[in-house]
Amino acid sequence: MKANNGKWFRQAAISAACLLPLWGQQAYAERVRDLASIQGVRDNQLIGYGIVVGLDNTGDQTTQTPMTTQALGNMLSQMGVNLTTEQAVKLQLKNVAGVVVTATLPAFAKPGQPIDVTVSSMGNAKSIRGGTLLMTQMKGADGQVYAMAQGNVLVGGIGATSGNSKVTVNHLSAGRIPGGATVERSVPTAVGQGGFIYYELGRTDFGTAQVVVEAINKRMGDGTAQAVDGRRIAVRAPEELNARVAFLGQIDNLDVRPVASSAKVVINPRTGSVVMTQKVALEPCSVAHGSLSVTVDGAQAGQGADIQVSQANGTLMNVKAGANLADVVRALNSLGANPLDLLAILQAMKAAGALRADLEVI
Repeated sequence: MKANNGKWFRQAAISAACLLPLWGQQAYAERVRDLASIQGVRDNQLIGYGIVVGLDNTGDQTTQTPMTTQALGNMLSQMGVNLTTEQAVKLQLKNVAGVVVTATLPAFAKPGQPIDVTVSSMGNAKSIRGGTLLMTQMKGADGQVYAMAQGNVLVGGIGATSGNSKVTVNHLSAGRIPGGATVERSVPTAVGQGGFIYYELGRTDFGTAQVVVEAINKRMGDGTAQAVDGRRIAVRAPEELNARVAFLGQIDNLDVRPVASSAKVVINPRTGSVVMTQKVALEPCSVAHGSLSVTVDGAQAGQGADIQVSQANGTLMNVKAGANLADVVRALNSLGANPLDLLAILQAMKAAGALRADLEVI
């Protein structure tokens, strides 16, 4: 059973090990735009609360979600339909759902530009499939309205219910409206200050910062760029707007060979995923790992539950040193551990000082 559970990891690891010689021989390059972004050029998050109507009896149970009834009453009052508090409380509308609408406002977005929105049920609606989002204000972190959203919601899931039986495919409580919001207010975005613009690397790396500086100076002239620190690069740019845009376009498409990333192992205990970078190395060590299992059979009439506890023997195995990823994969595969066992083994190796890499748990 253990070997079967770890089969996927060994196959993927062997494939990765076979490709290592090719990776070592092939020099690759990335564009500056893939490694860094311009300081101040950023997206902004928008959010709003709205109402989806036209549902097929799959909306909120309004007695349990009073905010839906309140929002509907406020909307109707703006249209000249005034409901008393008692009338609003008695509303039992199964074709209405309260939703949260979110969107990302791109940098340099101007009024009139359409943007996509995501619509997510906030109450206890069974599905918002087939619904229509009514006009919703999209606000930024400063409380100002930057877009207005409205349109038919596209839901990728589907479901059917009959009696006590229910079948659901994918998710029914969230959907998208492509181009469902129209930008009403732009966010001022200044590209640089004075004669300088600043590039920010995606991660702090002094070596990569120096490589980017060298590439820019080689193409644009010595003294054009200089590294401020391990993440930020100052670039002297033209003052005239058209020339500055053309200048930044050339820098964005420069090919740069980044410095190899540091040795790191990332593990996800929830899924059993293990990802390693090429610089991971192992020191010689011995590992023994056993597994404990508990099986409980349901109680039968007149009998108690049957509980069995078993523990597999953990054989002490010698793990050889590995100077590259192929050696590390080969050494870990020799343990015959499944992915979940491997998580505990890697953490123990790190604590013992045998794993030469940063260990990150996500």
